[in-house]
Amino acid sequence: KMAGDSRFSDVDTDGSEKSEEMEIVVNVGGVRQVFYGDNLNQYPETRLAELVNCLSGGYDSIFSLCDDYDPGKREFYFDRDPDAFKCIIDVYYFGEIHMKKGICPICFKNEMEFWKVDLKFLDDCCKAHLSEKKEELEEIARRVQLILDDLGVDASESRWKKCQKCIWKFLEKPESSYPARVIAVLSFLFILISSVVMCVGTIPDLQVVDAEGNRMEHPTLDSIETACIGWFTMEYVLRLISSPNKLHFALSFMNIVDVLAILPFYVSLTLTHLGAKLMELSNVQQAVQALRIMRIARIFKLARHSSGLQTLTYALKRSFKELGLLLMYLAVGIFVFSALGYTMEQSHPETLFKSIPQSFWWAIITMTTVGYGDIYPKTTLGKLNAAISFLCGVIAIALPIHPIINNFVRYYNKQRVLETAAKHELELMELNSAEGKAAGSRTELEDLSREGKEGPFYSSRIKVSHSDTFIHLLSEEKHHRTRLQSCK
Repeated sequence: KMAGDSRFSDVDTDGSEKSEEMEIVVNVGGVRQVFYGDNLNQYPETRLAELVNCLSGGYDSIFSLCDDYDPGKREFYFDRDPDAFKCIIDVYYFGEIHMKKGICPICFKNEMEFWKVDLKFLDDCCKAHLSEKKEELEEIARRVQLILDDLGVDASESRWKKCQKCIWKFLEKPESSYPARVIAVLSFLFILISSVVMCVGTIPDLQVVDAEGNRMEHPTLDSIETACIGWFTMEYVLRLISSPNKLHFALSFMNIVDVLAILPFYVSLTLTHLGAKLMELSNVQQAVQALRIMRIARIFKLARHSSGLQTLTYALKRSFKELGLLLMYLAVGIFVFSALGYTMEQSHPETLFKSIPQSFWWAIITMTTVGYGDIYPKTTLGKLNAAISFLCGVIAIALPIHPIINNFVRYYNKQRVLETAAKHELELMELNSAEGKAAGSRTELEDLSREGKEGPFYSSRIKVSHSDTFIHLLSEEKHHRTRLQSCK
């Protein structure tokens, strides 16, 4: 149809003009740019370089590269993002591309793929930004896929598999249902009660004396402890049985913490009833006391129910460099000021600095601003050294703290954004699925619009609801984007 149009009659089909001297005009989203063949042919694989030689191929060749063409002006039209295009054409003049601030990295990558410009021309700083954005989208896709897997029901699964999946959702996903939230709250309360009982049980006034005259926990507290351990054991066993990947479950850090919180109770119970026959009673009691100390591991179970603790753990992992700098600053300061303190205090007859290693303790509590006062300088120079060490300690601790706090805030905000984005994607998927249903009831919506009701509003909303950050990992279908849909 287009081949017969008179406005394309002037297309040069014999290719008489030299491509190096050819001048072409590109109109991208209303922004006109003039290019010369010698610049574009530096990168012959790109789309703009193909425009130079496409005129000799006829209209099919032209319209395979652009959206429209004006033969009178020799102007090629593209419905793409002009802001991204201004960045991409830098490769023809500078040999590298910098992504402007405010342009979505994923959309910019799609624009580079459209213009057939290799990603190797993108500057390293922009590549890092692109990689970070891709990781975020992969995380969103993973979260959405997990939610879809939970919602989906496979009819081919056996009854045991379905029951297994229900138990896993019930114990691992508090947001899946109201009973699951109740179980999560109960688990949280059991952890708190168990930790409180462990602490209260050490109060001498609440302890009882056994037949041998040894102090032991009150029977009531012991019964509460047993009930808590029973809950933890049942919870762990059910989670292990329902886990889709039992090896990964067993080697997970938080599940190892769960085992460490449960195991001491059963080991101490075994030693109490059977160990006396194999070893002396005093050794058994010492082993039981050592195992009871391991009960403090159960406080880390709170991390399973607290996103704040998980964020703190991640922030500390990401802040190993800053923490290393902090420890290095303190180590250098402790060594220097303890040596100076020992040297300056030797002239005093009642010095408390007996040796440099002993002075390490004084330097630690001084630089960390604790100051117990068990070791202190008595000479004027020693006090001056203590004042300097105190000030240096404050500076050494304060300097790396800001990056650590930034890592915590950045990760916490990122998790909230990812969670919101995952919910947004699910809502868009629901709207897209509802679009097909809305097509069947379009007659009803038109009737409502004639009656002046809200039909047109909902109809238009269904038509224009598209994701600006479409996640390609969730579907194999091709989604074509225009400049108006580009993410700014």
